[in-house]
Amino acid sequence: MNGTHWLIFILIIQVIHFLGTWKLYVKAGRKAWEAAIPIYNGVVLMKIINRPWWWILLLFIPIINLLMFPVVWVETIRSFGKNKLWDTWLVILTLGFYIYYVNYVEDVSYIEDRSLKPRTGLGEWVSSIVFAIVAATFVHTYFIQPYVIPTGSLERTLRIGDFLFVSKFHYGARVPMTTLAAPMVHDTIPGIKKRSYLADVNPETYKKSWINKLQLPYLRLPGFQEIKKNDIVVFSLPSDTLYQFFKAEKAVKKPIDKKSNYVKRCVGTPGDSLQVIDGFVHINGEKLQLSDRAKVMYDYTIYSKKGVSSRYLAEVDASDYTRKYFTDAISREQYNALLPYIIGFNNSSSSGKNEIYTLEKGIPTEVIRQLRLALTEEKPLSRVANMTDEMVAQLRSNPAIDSVVRTNEERGVYGGAFPQKPNFYPWNSDNFGPIYLPERGATVKIDFKTIPLYKKIIRDYEFNDVKVDGNTVYINGEVADSYTFKQDYYWMMGDNRDHSEDSRAWGYVPADHIVGKPVFLWMSFDNFNEGIFNWRPRGERIFTTVGGSGEPVSYRWYFLALVVGWFVFDFFRKRKKKKNT
Repeated sequence: MNGTHWLIFILIIQVIHFLGTWKLYVKAGRKAWEAAIPIYNGVVLMKIINRPWWWILLLFIPIINLLMFPVVWVETIRSFGKNKLWDTWLVILTLGFYIYYVNYVEDVSYIEDRSLKPRTGLGEWVSSIVFAIVAATFVHTYFIQPYVIPTGSLERTLRIGDFLFVSKFHYGARVPMTTLAAPMVHDTIPGIKKRSYLADVNPETYKKSWINKLQLPYLRLPGFQEIKKNDIVVFSLPSDTLYQFFKAEKAVKKPIDKKSNYVKRCVGTPGDSLQVIDGFVHINGEKLQLSDRAKVMYDYTIYSKKGVSSRYLAEVDASDYTRKYFTDAISREQYNALLPYIIGFNNSSSSGKNEIYTLEKGIPTEVIRQLRLALTEEKPLSRVANMTDEMVAQLRSNPAIDSVVRTNEERGVYGGAFPQKPNFYPWNSDNFGPIYLPERGATVKIDFKTIPLYKKIIRDYEFNDVKVDGNTVYINGEVADSYTFKQDYYWMMGDNRDHSEDSRAWGYVPADHIVGKPVFLWMSFDNFNEGIFNWRPRGERIFTTVGGSGEPVSYRWYFLALVVGWFVFDFFRKRKKKKNT
């Protein structure tokens, strides 16, 4: 829906409001025409229902207005003596049209000095809950959003189980585009696992659906920062076709603000030329200098003539390596008990032993004892593990290790990377580009060879029809040899370079997909994906900042001192007040 459509829609709402309330305005001592003037009629209505004028502002804020309209409907009928419970339910269930009945049929009188205090304890409780939800939704939508790290693409910079506060106002809050949505949830309602918004997500009918025409155009409030290289950014996943996160099912077409949220590091900004050479990002021909807090990880192959023990890898806290155990025959009961810990099982090895494969955590000692298993772990001459530079340095200092070599995909060998055109662009995760990051207003040449780089932008992000016939490119039915971009585009990558699905797989991140900037880590748990009873707090990460330089400093004791101080102050304040009364 464009600006003209929204203007027409607002005018229709104004007509509906006038027709349903003008007699009530008159009964309240106002003029009938005051119900017809946009915005002014809202200010007058706030006076009639004895509520502050700034409530009218809440009626124009997307998502917040969905909560405020029912509140105003209820307040309106109560100002004319309709206080019964069934009156409240009628006005809500009829989407406010019960006011028409009160306006034209009921002989009601205006209650000028109506008490605003709820008449019952239940009413007071409901009133408090409603306004708490309104306030929380406002903060969540336009200022700060909680977020949890579910995957390891930024390990060890941000870890699985980190709970973050994401600032919406640093880059400017994106005004919600989906108008019919539940407050304070993203794309799925927790518990019932149903869509949290009303939209036609069928790719074939998405553009034609009347519900989708209620989408607001993209609008971002002013921010006080631009996205810079090295910033960690939360954004709506451009390639998202998931109905529910982490669940494989039929592809859908989701509104931008309801796509799954990802968090990565911005390594390229609009106007840059980006290239990945042997795993390292280069911008405009120079190697990108990362923040000192960036804990970049790569896969390394470790060699030792004496065998690479898992203990050596555990000592440096390496990850993403497998362990192989040998054992004699095991029973079905023992096998079933091992299933939560193993990723593979082979009962026909050449050694005559059963082979059990696990991830780096292996099988807990207490489980081995309980099942009375006799296990022998293999110490291969080489194995692959995922490590930071610090881990590699520690491992190389171990006299039992012969060498540690970073794995690397060769240049010119296609590895499934964007734009998935191996004939023209045989790129992989370690050797990629060069590629231009489009800047708003910039123009590039378009031909059959370059169109794979920009087709998704032109078609999906800037809503043009694109067709390639032989060596000729058509945009909106006309032959095109150039294209001018309508918005900026960024390049996002995970610090866990060999275990991150990022821009190397799905390309550019449009400016209208930016959500916010992680600023504060308020809680962190180990074993996050192993069930809540296995969570273990990471004390050194609790109440630390995400940005900045140097080692993160925890502010948890300052926070606890502030909380204790507040409770002590509040205790003596109430005690003094009670004494005075």
